[in-house]
Amino acid sequence: MNYLLVGIAGIIGALLRYLLGVSFSHCWFHDFPLATFITNILGCFILGWFTHFLPRLNLHPHLITALGTGLIGAFTTFSTFSVETVHLITTDKWGTALLYVLLSLFFGILFSWGGYQAGMNGGKDIEASSKNRGEQK
Repeated sequence: MNYLLVGIAGIIGALLRYLLGVSFSHCWFHDFPLATFITNILGCFILGWFTHFLPRLNLHPHLITALGTGLIGAFTTFSTFSVETVHLITTDKWGTALLYVLLSLFFGILFSWGGYQAGMNGGKDIEASSKNRGEQK
């Protein structure tokens, strides 16, 4: 069952990444790979958030794995980031390559931390509302 859930979530994550890439290809014509950058930064935030938030919802562990590993794992893409960086280097766009790597590293960690913090705070809200519902009974 776990494999099936991860696979289904992975299909959804890959399709979301593809849609984001296609939508950016119509409006972004610069060397900087913005679609992959935004996809990975968004994925960093969501995975950081999921890490703390989803377990507090008392979801089944298979569902949590499917959302983190399947959905976000397929949505984000380190391999595309790496290939795009190598392409920038081999076409002598060293400045853009360096900017891409540094921004990806900095904002990836920053957004992971932000998502992690949001997940912790969101979990506190859920716990408080659960306690309030228990008191009202």
